[in-house]
Amino acid sequence: MYKQRHVEFTDENIQKLFGYEDAESEPIERLKEYYFKNETYARVVSDLPIRILVGHKGIGKSALFKISMSEEKAKGNFPILIKPDDIAELGKSDENFLLKVRQWKHGLIRIIGSKVFAELGITDEGILGKLTQFGIKLISFISESVSSVKDKINLEPSQLKVLDNFLKTKKVIVYIDDLDRGWEGKRDDVIRLSALLNSIRDLSNENPGLVFKVSLRSDVYFLVRTSDESTDKIEGSVVWYSWTNHEILVMLVMRILTFLDEPTNVSSLINSQQHRLAPYLESIMEKYFDGYGKWEKRPMYKIIMSLTRKRPRDLVKLCTLAAREAYRTRSNLIGTKHFQKIFEEYSQGRIQDTINEYRSELSNIENLIFGMKPNKKEKVLADSFVFTGTQLQSKHNNIIQQNRFVFSNGRLGTAKELEHFLFKINFLTARKILDNGEIDRKYFEENRYLSSPYTNFGYDWEIHPAYRWALQPDSLEGIFNKLSPSAD
Repeated sequence: MYKQRHVEFTDENIQKLFGYEDAESEPIERLKEYYFKNETYARVVSDLPIRILVGHKGIGKSALFKISMSEEKAKGNFPILIKPDDIAELGKSDENFLLKVRQWKHGLIRIIGSKVFAELGITDEGILGKLTQFGIKLISFISESVSSVKDKINLEPSQLKVLDNFLKTKKVIVYIDDLDRGWEGKRDDVIRLSALLNSIRDLSNENPGLVFKVSLRSDVYFLVRTSDESTDKIEGSVVWYSWTNHEILVMLVMRILTFLDEPTNVSSLINSQQHRLAPYLESIMEKYFDGYGKWEKRPMYKIIMSLTRKRPRDLVKLCTLAAREAYRTRSNLIGTKHFQKIFEEYSQGRIQDTINEYRSELSNIENLIFGMKPNKKEKVLADSFVFTGTQLQSKHNNIIQQNRFVFSNGRLGTAKELEHFLFKINFLTARKILDNGEIDRKYFEENRYLSSPYTNFGYDWEIHPAYRWALQPDSLEGIFNKLSPSAD
């Protein structure tokens, strides 16, 4: 039986326990301890020329790349990471689209080749200078170059392993991450990114063994995909990143067990029912949420799962805030009062994150989100945050009367377009009451067609619980009385 141990929630312990908000800051050894690989991971690391990982901000794209790169390096392969500052000047000229693609190809060859040679300690100016020649076959050039100087340079054992493996496999794996940095959704941004995607498709075709893995925020991908018909050629390479609530819970359990130096078995945890995972949480938090209304005496894990938008970063934010509050009150367990104290702050943060993330797609998104606040008539309803399809359309028509919504691609924001947009960004979730009274919530990534104007799947619509405290701060008790935690 798992032995419970309590934790002092110092800032240091909180960070070790719940992790950093961004994978770049997380030490790789700690990340590897609690990270587990779901179906998305397997699809992204598959041996295919191009994989484009698409997902919401905070869902773990950078963490996946960081783990994948570490594993490829351990195998002796050549993982190369390209960050926005490496390519800041590429594709920004006023040239036509084809010349932009050509500029991207030329620039990527130079950057990738330089990084490979730097990894091997090759500084020969004659070799490096040839990377500026147009039309170079990169994999062949690298192979011929390293073969010619292999016996003339001193290599560490790890470098020699990589070099020998490369000469056998003729493979370089290029990771391009964090492309949304500085993204404004302007036409020039869309064209530039589209030219990049076209260039990597050309380069992978021209250079067998040159593999690209690119991460894109979901709103960035949608804007490029709907603005440029040429991107239909890369649609088959897109992998949507999603988590289930069960996987999020397992990740939390993994963090707790590894922090406490307890043995872990990922397969066993994944195959365990959630109520059997709950005891692992009791080292850091109370077993039940001692609230009222529909939250009274509900297992604590159900409360956490209801408030995270199936994004690991939400889990980090929520638990970190509650742990800090527990430390402030000198408690060695995170309890109901600690969560209640931080719900509004957590909710405000998720709204601000959403506005920042999607303002490039809809400039006045703030008006839309706060227009969804319950009005006086709605506050007396059984649940003012839940709508039938007809009620939601009426709500949006009322908002449109006071605002004009135009998406960055020129599309007018009709009531149905706004419904689809809010579902896509996880502000709205589809909901259905199950036979046992639990709530089944569906996210856009799980079924993109639930907001289709042509078919009714029997789901109503609900403002995600993560946003409610910020939208109704004057009636917090009403939220507890009306909100049902998610089903397992």
